[in-house]
Amino acid sequence: MTPDQMRDASLLELFKLEAEAQTQLLGAGLLVLEREPQHAGQLEACMRAAHSLKGAARIVGLDPGVKIAHAMEDIFVAAQEGLLTLASEHIDGLLQGADMLMQIATPVSEAAAEQQAQAVSALVARLQTLFVQGSPGLAMPTQPAAATDSEPPSVEPKSERDALDFTAHTPAQAKTAESLPASAPVQSTLAEATGEAPAEGAETGRGRVLRVSSARLDHLLDMSGKSLVEFQQTTALSQSLMRLKRTQAAASKTLDNLRESTQQSDLDPAALALLGEVRKLLGDSQQMLAEHMEAFDDFAWQGSRRTQQLYDAALESRMRPFADVLKGQARMVRDLGRSLGKQVRLDIEGESTQVDRDVLERLEAPLTHLLRNAVDHGIEDPQVRINQGKPAEGRLLLRARHHAGMLALELHDDGAGVDLQRLRTAIVARKLAPQDAVERMSEDELLAFLFLPGFSMRESVTEVSGRGVGLDAVMHEVRQLRGGVRMQQVVGGGSRFFIEVPLTLSVVRSLVVEIGGEAYAIALAHIERMIRLQPEDIVQLEGRQHFWYENRHVSLVSASQLLQKTDKRGEQTDIAVVILSDREQVYGLAVERFIGERTLVVMPLDRRLGKVRDVSAGALLDDGTPVLILDVEDLCSSIGKLLGSGSLQRVDRRERQAGAAARKRVLVVDDSLTVRELERKLLLARGYDVAVAVDGMDGWNALRAESFDLLITDIDMPRMDGIELVGLVRRDSRLQSLPVMVVSYKDRAEDRQRGLDAGADYYLAKASFHDEALLDAVQLLIGDASQ
Repeated sequence: MTPDQMRDASLLELFKLEAEAQTQLLGAGLLVLEREPQHAGQLEACMRAAHSLKGAARIVGLDPGVKIAHAMEDIFVAAQEGLLTLASEHIDGLLQGADMLMQIATPVSEAAAEQQAQAVSALVARLQTLFVQGSPGLAMPTQPAAATDSEPPSVEPKSERDALDFTAHTPAQAKTAESLPASAPVQSTLAEATGEAPAEGAETGRGRVLRVSSARLDHLLDMSGKSLVEFQQTTALSQSLMRLKRTQAAASKTLDNLRESTQQSDLDPAALALLGEVRKLLGDSQQMLAEHMEAFDDFAWQGSRRTQQLYDAALESRMRPFADVLKGQARMVRDLGRSLGKQVRLDIEGESTQVDRDVLERLEAPLTHLLRNAVDHGIEDPQVRINQGKPAEGRLLLRARHHAGMLALELHDDGAGVDLQRLRTAIVARKLAPQDAVERMSEDELLAFLFLPGFSMRESVTEVSGRGVGLDAVMHEVRQLRGGVRMQQVVGGGSRFFIEVPLTLSVVRSLVVEIGGEAYAIALAHIERMIRLQPEDIVQLEGRQHFWYENRHVSLVSASQLLQKTDKRGEQTDIAVVILSDREQVYGLAVERFIGERTLVVMPLDRRLGKVRDVSAGALLDDGTPVLILDVEDLCSSIGKLLGSGSLQRVDRRERQAGAAARKRVLVVDDSLTVRELERKLLLARGYDVAVAVDGMDGWNALRAESFDLLITDIDMPRMDGIELVGLVRRDSRLQSLPVMVVSYKDRAEDRQRGLDAGADYYLAKASFHDEALLDAVQLLIGDASQ
């Protein structure tokens, strides 16, 4: 590539940057002008943007860009002078012009260039037609002459605007350009690239902008975060020095006591002298330690402040205004509304709210889903709105703010809201719940179905919606960001979506817990509550452990079993439980203890490890202890699989084992709820500890997971009958000595013999069953409940 070609490529890249900034300004201004065609400020801003793009395109030799920008500029000037009133047709053409300017800034092949030239000609003709139709008294505008290498632009301007365009990029006329306000931060880039001296004072009050790769910023943040955490270890060192100071003080006191006692005895003078010398050396060391501690405390305070400032500055370099994620969203809402025959505008509050760059990038997709959903499902047709006493134009309001260290977003539309009866019908039609259950559901419970995968209230698929992806994708993305989303609606008054996500993914507010003697962290965004349960609060139901929380049974799982760790809870009487929420599923996770809430600097795991199950990242605690941050979505998936396997460990087994000396345990296996409950209550009344299972398979899983003193089983059961269960017990080396009682409706001699041959120790027919018969048999086999 020749130097001239390199220069041209560099200029084209600069033009692309300028086009991005100016077309964003044009897009925002045109949306305002569609509502307020005579808005003087926006007309001026749009005219200046088009004017700047025309001059920039002329410098880099993009004649199509000059033509389009000139045609757009003519329309803006005519509107400023009151000769033309902007209508929707003008806005459509001008927006298309802004889009075409961005396309021109991107190099294309020769074949594509020919098609692009045809499109440019058609667009320029359309803009000129709109100009004439909107202002009949005006003649067709004349396009500026093309700038070529052989024929530079004429020095004599054809109009005042051409004069301004020429002087803005010519050193000899730099003074004139000073009167033009800057319409974008990159306005002077092309002038700087071409070697032209900027006007005196043109950069006053504006700092230099450097382009730095995101990888460098990420590395800077990572290093500053590690420095911050590592420097916090000075707190532990300061505490150690304080303990050393107290030890020295105690040693000094002991030495003084020894000296007093020796003065009253006949101790050798040389020994007394040595004792005095030791006392002096200890005093000197105490003085030295005190001075060093004072210097260290000052160093620690200054260093802590500096590392915090360094981390804050690195973090701030990644922060971007919320407006960055909104580029093109207002335009998208407007265009989508027009394609659906609706009038919709998007209003935004809190555009300057600062958010981490990565969070912004990942928010774009869910916000787009919500905005498209609001336009398609929420906003009514103009005539319908007018009939309801609403303005024809629908309104979306997107509000962003900081709240409790999180980014809080609220999206509100003034549409029809959700038709709950249609929603009920859709739920029943998709067989997600029976009709009677749906009729009893609250509004919040009904709205939760909208977030299910594949759920849509559209009866047919369109280009906009109907495929069941949208709110489910929103929920997934927000969960990935360690955030939450919820919905409210007012029939006839619109819907509200509330989203909360962290301001940055580089730090996370977490609950640190102990599992298997090690520290683990769980993001607070996924935690509903932390509670402590007593063993009697836990209910064994169909092979699973549950507890009662907010009027529903919640499954309880041991975190140590889930992470394949050894439970080291010790002998505490209560059980620390973290209640996790994953969409509509709520689980209880039993941990060994709560360490406390911490704000952790996230440290990604080595990529060579791949995806570690149930773990998302690592971090360091204040004292330097490494901690793994759990992936709650992955964790909930693992909990679901573990619950389905049936091989669950008893969370309260230690308490049960501690109380084994007081009560013997009996497992009752029967598929009849009536028989099962009757036997359980009889045995509980006699003092036995009782667990139940609903069939042979459930009973076998319970036997493998826990210890029992007696098995009572039926014969005829689904999945695995009692004979099979007894056979498995007798073939298991750990269980073969377990006493087994069969309680069955079958009372024939061959049935009794079959049960006894399988390995049962006692056979009791249900036909002759009564309370004392069961209890006598149990006592015969294992004795009283107390050992």
